[in-house]
Amino acid sequence: MKLKISKKYKKIIVDTGKELYKKNLTIGTWGNISALDSETGLVYIKPSAMDYNEINLEDIIVIDKKGEVIEGVRKPSIETPMHLAVYNKREDVGAVVHYHSIYSSVFAVTGLTLPGICEDFVQIVGDKVICAKYALPGTKELAKNVVTGLGKRNAVFLTNHGTLCVGKNMKEAMKVSYVVEKTAQIYILSKNVGRCRIISEEDIKIMQDFAKNVYGKQ
Repeated sequence: MKLKISKKYKKIIVDTGKELYKKNLTIGTWGNISALDSETGLVYIKPSAMDYNEINLEDIIVIDKKGEVIEGVRKPSIETPMHLAVYNKREDVGAVVHYHSIYSSVFAVTGLTLPGICEDFVQIVGDKVICAKYALPGTKELAKNVVTGLGKRNAVFLTNHGTLCVGKNMKEAMKVSYVVEKTAQIYILSKNVGRCRIISEEDIKIMQDFAKNVYGKQ
């Protein structure tokens, strides 16, 4: 049975790539994004080494969760193993965004952990964001390290590399990306003012429960 290819998901990749570029979360061809169609199990991913502003629908690569190309003439992103590792580990994830932004990259190159200092951060990202163990780009080792570093959270730093964020869909994954970058900037700037207050584990759990079960619910 031939699986149906969705133009909707291709458009999501094209549009999100342009948004990453406009929001200064990456430059040129670096970083990569993907989305999972839960109905077919197919993954739509950015082609390798293409500028976000030049990518069209026909450039998007469609693969299955084993990495086999279903449709597309271009080479899929070098980080395809990393994306697939996340989808195969986390059933709650429907989109992956990997980018090279300035403030998040400060943590990635120093190996520091970004703690829970903002309410929006702890609600949708997790208690903290840690640095995954280093491995070369595009390797299975990096994919394994990223999954381990991500855990049950929605973001992880790739040491000396960049940031990876996830969500149930692309809208949520991008929201996580914005919040991680904003919180990283706030944390760095706060060091010039004084001591940064970390939200307690108890309060984090309360806010996460509120975000999951109460906020936005009728």
